[in-house]
Amino acid sequence: MAKFNSILVANRGEIALRILTSAKAQGYRTIVIYSEADASAPFVKFADEAMCIGAAPVAESYLDSAKVLAAAKQTGAGAIHPGYGFLSENADFAKACVDAGLVFIGPSPEAIALMGNKAAAKRKMIKAGVVCVPGYEGDEQTDSAFVREADKIGFPIMVKAAAGGGGRGMRLVMDNKDLVDALQSARSEAKNAFGSDELILEKAVMRPRHVEVQIFADQSGNTVHFGERDCSVQRRHQKVIEESPCPVLTEELRVQMGAAAVEAARSINYVGAGTVEFLLGEDDLFYFLEMNTRLQVEHPVTEMVTGVDLVALQIKVAQGEDIGLEQSDISLSGHAIEARLYAEDVSQDFLPMTGKVSLWNPSDGEGIRNDAGIETGSEISPFYDPMIAKVIAWGETRDIAINRLSRALKETQLFGVTTNKGFIVDILNKETFINGEATTAFIAENFTEKQLSEGYQSSTSVVIAAVLDYENSAQSTRAKSLGISDELINWSTQGKLTSYYKYGSDEDAVSLTVSTRTSGAYEVCIGEDILEVTVLERQPNRAKLVVGQQRVSVSYQLSAPGCIDIDLDGHVLSFRNEFSVAKQAAGEAGGGRVIAPMHGTLIEVSVKLGDHVKKDDKLAVLEAMKMQHDILAQVSGVIVELEGEQGAQISKDDLILLIEPEESEDKKA
Repeated sequence: MAKFNSILVANRGEIALRILTSAKAQGYRTIVIYSEADASAPFVKFADEAMCIGAAPVAESYLDSAKVLAAAKQTGAGAIHPGYGFLSENADFAKACVDAGLVFIGPSPEAIALMGNKAAAKRKMIKAGVVCVPGYEGDEQTDSAFVREADKIGFPIMVKAAAGGGGRGMRLVMDNKDLVDALQSARSEAKNAFGSDELILEKAVMRPRHVEVQIFADQSGNTVHFGERDCSVQRRHQKVIEESPCPVLTEELRVQMGAAAVEAARSINYVGAGTVEFLLGEDDLFYFLEMNTRLQVEHPVTEMVTGVDLVALQIKVAQGEDIGLEQSDISLSGHAIEARLYAEDVSQDFLPMTGKVSLWNPSDGEGIRNDAGIETGSEISPFYDPMIAKVIAWGETRDIAINRLSRALKETQLFGVTTNKGFIVDILNKETFINGEATTAFIAENFTEKQLSEGYQSSTSVVIAAVLDYENSAQSTRAKSLGISDELINWSTQGKLTSYYKYGSDEDAVSLTVSTRTSGAYEVCIGEDILEVTVLERQPNRAKLVVGQQRVSVSYQLSAPGCIDIDLDGHVLSFRNEFSVAKQAAGEAGGGRVIAPMHGTLIEVSVKLGDHVKKDDKLAVLEAMKMQHDILAQVSGVIVELEGEQGAQISKDDLILLIEPEESEDKKA
């Protein structure tokens, strides 16, 4: 195998930075490719060399293997690291790298092809004696074949895309009457996401744990594992929190699961880093789920408990060297937990969000590691996955790791785009999670739809917002005035200075007054309640206050005059003072204007002009950030305007269509 001294990273965001960091530390020349949307991204700035290969859509840049290979040739790269996602599990790309004389830092094309197809992988694992979830992975892909096999397996079952993962093309079906619809929607999503609509069926193991084992193999046939990770806390079958070791795995189970993972890798002559995923039932029986032939998003927790740089080891093995470790050399020390920060709105069914990161200042506390692909000023694009950063905490015990992660998230300043940061803090505070009892059903069982849709509520935050808004306005006024003595601040011949605030609108509005007492001391009135508030310390974006009898620390950002974001205990709330900011024109919630909730592509328009629709009817399907989102009617009525066209790119808040609402029964009466 040819040796190399330069590496091209065929990826973006935080994983590109992660690989670049290890490669640079070992003295390699580093190269990245990037799309037009990522021209100013941190990973582009960090690499030794960078080459733009196309427009923002992945098909025109990161997924265009010909452009990636051309960039490698032009820059003189000796090897390509694919990261995860994009081309990392594309066997044709791996082969094209080899054919071009490049070292592909990953397994062989044959291993990728075999394990990348869930049906073929399960057949191979069954043959190798690895226990698999009962199911159907046959070649016949007709609806009738799936209905027949589902009845044999027994409901509930999982419909899965054979060629992909990440929850796309996956449906839980509880009854045979829903199977055909699930097959059709899964096929469509799988085809769009992976280019293949092949499906498999699996018996649904209810309330399991998702436990995976990190394996490594070299070209001499040495294969070891680096312990397990528990990835059970998920939404939409996508991981949110991962930890190592699994809190319920006994040493006996660890040995058994590790041996099964190693055997799975050996049975296909695997080389490089890989992850063997299992479902662990409440009865302590485990089943092979799939094998990911790449580095995982959650690899940092394994690095933190083993002390091994997995990216450096990938490069070492790709150079033809042996792993240099026996299984007995590998042990787990302490506990590590990773939280994935997504740009998404939890209150809107985890809808991916776009926008500009107006402030990013991660915590650097004890035992904390931040893997991020953003910086202050970064634009969160609609073209890519909504995961923007990972915060990882290590501790001598699991309790310490949880506490450190919770504190780090609360200290992390992230403004400008809606994220799931506060939701993760809530997860870490749940007794079920603290006790190590979380299964894949954890979020559904611990957060009601009402709780998620209502989001975080805080009367303390609105008080703090008004006081800090007042102080900012006063400071701005003083800056424009000539030589006001400190003794005169907040003094008036009329006694108290009182300012009026109204946050929100209509029935959700909160009105309050802020009256000055002395410098830094205020009286806040909300309805019948009067609170004394003292500002102890105020710096740009951080403040310490006493609200009533409670001392609090907050992060904040003034996004515009009269507009302020408050981060209290990791939860970010935005406030807009309607008395100082002109109201923006907006239709009533639930009206007939149907607008795009985010940037994306309209892959389906289900109605036409003149159609009569009922509330909750599907109107269109928007694809964004690798996910498909149904656009539903909020009112019943007739389609009188249709702006959105199938296949068209559409921006957030663009009009898709207009419904003329039908008269309610009350009005008719």
